[in-house]
Amino acid sequence: MTRYIPNGPARAFLCVLLAFGVLTSLNVYAQEPAAPEGGAEAPHTESMIDRFIEGGWVMYPITACSIALVWLTVDLWMRTGIKKLAPRAQVAQVQDLFRAGDYVGAYQFCKGSPSPFSNITRVALSFLGDGHEATEAALFTELNKANSATQTRINYLSVIGVCTPMIGLTGTVTGMMRAFSTLKTSGAGDPAKLSGAIGEVLIATASGLFIAVPAFMFFYFLRNRLQVGMTDLQEIVMSLFRKMPYQHLKDAHVGEEEFYAAIPNWVAGGEEVVHAAPVA
Repeated sequence: MTRYIPNGPARAFLCVLLAFGVLTSLNVYAQEPAAPEGGAEAPHTESMIDRFIEGGWVMYPITACSIALVWLTVDLWMRTGIKKLAPRAQVAQVQDLFRAGDYVGAYQFCKGSPSPFSNITRVALSFLGDGHEATEAALFTELNKANSATQTRINYLSVIGVCTPMIGLTGTVTGMMRAFSTLKTSGAGDPAKLSGAIGEVLIATASGLFIAVPAFMFFYFLRNRLQVGMTDLQEIVMSLFRKMPYQHLKDAHVGEEEFYAAIPNWVAGGEEVVHAAPVA
């Protein structure tokens, strides 16, 4: 029986995103102190833009990494679900065509409805005439290809998780260089410049870690989700070919792929191969 991923992980994922939004909002509001009594002027508070500017040049690549993190997470969440890997409508249609023995129709349907399920089924159908072993080998080859294509995209999350702390560390080093340069030229008599350099150090480091931690979390979560989805996809496809009557499909050409291999011309023509004599 086909096993589908329940809605529990989706709800957990949305809860995690909501938690991040709540924590960020609390952090922003926590930076706004209450107005003092007696009508005194409230102290100046830094906005997110101020902190971004204070973080220095490293905030730009870190921001790009954060955008890539959100885009990859949403995209891969949709790609790794069994409903995307094997749409129910496509599975039901192909099962009906297999029950009717219409393998050419199943091939045409899979060709016109691209998805990991239909692509794997289409390639396997094109090898029916070559027997059970060739069909099964083509099926697993396409499964590995689909898994590798999605796994490559998931690995980008690991790249983000590794690179963002290094980018933040680079900002830490440049900020420390600024701090020591300020101490060298102005000493401790200019606390504004010194605090600005130290602020760059702290913000750059914290920003890199803030992106790296969820990147690694989503990397392992989506990798496991992909493994579950590919296992379910394999079960669905294998069930289609489990009782395939290969003895009635020998040398059948179900697909539309063109074959380029042929009998050697010297065998087909009955002529011996003639080697040209070297030219003096």
